[in-house]
Formats: sequence, structure tokens, C-alpha cells
Amino acid sequence: MNLPLFIAQRLQKSQSQRFSATVYHIGVASIGLCLAIMIVAFAVFFGFKRVVKQKIYSLSGQIQVKKFSRNESFEEKPLSRSVALYQTKNPENLPSISHIQAVAHKTGILKTKDDLLGVLLKGVGQDYDWQNFEMNMLSGKTLSLSDTSISNDILVSDIIANKLNLSIGNEIVMAFLQDPPRFRKLNIVGIYQTGIEEIDTQLIIGDLKLIQKLNNWGADTVGTFEIFVKENLPIEQASDQVAAMLQNDMAIELVSTRFQGLFDWLQLLDRNVAIFLGLIMLVAVFNMMSILLVMIMERSPMIGLLKALGSNNWKIRQIFVYQGIGIVIKGLLWGNVLGLGLGFVQQYYKIIPLDPANYYMSYVPIDWHWDVVLYLNLGVLLLVSLVLILPTVIITKIEPIKAIAFNK
Repeated sequence: MNLPLFIAQRLQKSQSQRFSATVYHIGVASIGLCLAIMIVAFAVFFGFKRVVKQKIYSLSGQIQVKKFSRNESFEEKPLSRSVALYQTKNPENLPSISHIQAVAHKTGILKTKDDLLGVLLKGVGQDYDWQNFEMNMLSGKTLSLSDTSISNDILVSDIIANKLNLSIGNEIVMAFLQDPPRFRKLNIVGIYQTGIEEIDTQLIIGDLKLIQKLNNWGADTVGTFEIFVKENLPIEQASDQVAAMLQNDMAIELVSTRFQGLFDWLQLLDRNVAIFLGLIMLVAVFNMMSILLVMIMERSPMIGLLKALGSNNWKIRQIFVYQGIGIVIKGLLWGNVLGLGLGFVQQYYKIIPLDPANYYMSYVPIDWHWDVVLYLNLGVLLLVSLVLILPTVIITKIEPIKAIAFNK
């Protein structure tokens, strides 16, 4: 029979009228709140990173391949679709790649009666993955492209639409600054929003064949290959596979390098979250140590009696360690209920909104990593349980005669 555990259980049942009962409930609430905050914090953190990355990757994939050039402008050198990278159908060559699409880019100026705005036209073809892009659509429809005819339909961002006072169904003239200059009347069929200012302030999406005609390219010529990596696979590994299939005049670029500032900011969030969670754990540990000290002081007469009956210090310390672990376990149960409950409510009902201009999204996103939830539970249980040994050291200083007399 485990005597310390038995006594700890009996103490738990008999403390309903004592001050320690209030302290017990405070301990449970403290652990529960700390765990719930950590669960929600990680869920929001992972959700935020996932949504930001998805928005960037939905427009350009994780990897881009272009013709090597020292030119820093948006004008691209022609790239043939017949290269092995684009034509390969063998998944063994590119096991980490889910999709490759061919696009081209061309700068120009959108012109209305009252305003001018410099933009970047991205031409897409029938291989474009609209399913990835669908998350960005605010209104209207995506492009319907033909094999034979050139479409004058375009998608514009909500920022561009607001600046030029445009809406779906409007026609607008775009001037392409080349020799000789060319003008095209384009029809707006959809409005998108990524929330990423670097993209939304300049990018419009149209037909790849329009750019091919403006550049006097053939139907087999494009400007960039956008490559999508399979979910949860390392981008660096996929990049190595792509690099092995490139010709000497082709260059590879990770989209994370192109948006270096944004990805550095996400890494900075990693550190902030670590510091924030460390402080929460420190509060939980301090609270539990304080609560256990109160429970020990309240039970001083019992401790003196057990010592007088021959019980050693470690056996008595175990009683209060078991009591503390019981508080931690009950707190973890309530913390999981509260944290997961709040997370699921936000995930399905989106009750907490955000300003897309500042946060890249219109609501607080939630993304569950169940291994992290498990590690949080185990981490709190192990850390707090180990620290509980420290306040029980005071038991070794309690003298039986004074402790028993203290009860009188």
C-alpha cells in the first residue's frame, strides 16, 4: 500500500471546509488557465504562419525558375516549355513536387479618366492552379482561358480596385511601355485580396497568351515556372530536386527569399512566442509552489504528528507532492477543455475579426498541431511536478513538538 498517496487522497476529500480548499481551486484554475492560454497561443501562431505562407504560395508556389539574367526589372527572358523540368511526368524525378505551372510577367500602366497606376500583369495559362488561388477571391470569378483565342479578362486586387474606383464588369485600358508602346482594353471579371501589401498594390492577373503576343513569343514560350511543393515536405529538399533538372542558363529562386522581410518577421514571431510561453510557465510554477507552501503550513500539526509516530521526512514530503500532482492533473483537464474549446469555436465560427490591412487576414486563424498539444501537457505536468519537490523542503525544518503545540 502506498501510504503517502492514500493520505494525500484522504486529505483531498476532507479539506472542503478548510482554507486550503480555496487554495486548491486557485491552483487548479491557475494551471488550467496557463495551459489553455498556451494551447490557444500555439493554435493561433501556427494558424497565422500557415495562412500567411498559403497566401504567398497560392500566387507563386514555393519555388520559381527563370532564365538566368542580371536584369533586375520585371521583364523576363523567354523560357521554353519543352525543358525537361516542365515536361517530365516521372514522379521519381520530382517526388516532392505537387504541381508546376508556366506564367509570364509584364509591367504596364492602368489608365482611367482620372488616374494612372503602374502595375505588373501576370499572365497565366490553362495549367494554372486556381484551386490554390481560390482562397484569395473576394468577388467575381476566376479566368476562363481558351486554347485558341486571347482573353482580355483580368483579376485585380481590392487595393487597385479602390484606388482606381473599379468594380467587376468595368473595362480599363492598360498601356505597355515598349517599343512601340501598345495599349489593350481589359475587362475586370474578379477581385482578389491576399492582405499582403507587396502583392496587392501591384499585381493583376490575365491571360498568358496576351503577354506572349505583346512580346512576340511563340505559344511554347513563357517567362517563369512556378513550382508547388507537396504539403509538409521540406522546401529545401524539393529545391535540390528541381536544381538537378535545370539547364545551365536557368536560375532557381525560393519565394521565401523574394519575400525575405516577411519570412524574417515570421521567424521573429517564433522568438516572441517562446518568450511569452516561458513567462506563462514561470507564473504556473510560482503559483504552484506558493499554493503547496500554504497547504503545508496549514497541515503543520499533522506533519508534527506523523513525525512523532516515526514517519520520515521523505514520506511526508511525498504526501504533498502527490497533492500537488493531483492539482496539476485536474488543472490540465480543465485547461484542455477550455483551450481546445475556445480554439474550435474560433476555428468554426470566426468570432474574433482582424483588420486585413495590418494582419494579412480578416479573422484570427487556428491551426492544430496535436503533437504540440501533447508536448504542452507533458511539459507542464513534468516541470511543475518536479518543482513541487522544492517547497516540501520546509517539512524537514518542522519540529514535531512545536507543530503539535501549534494546533492548540
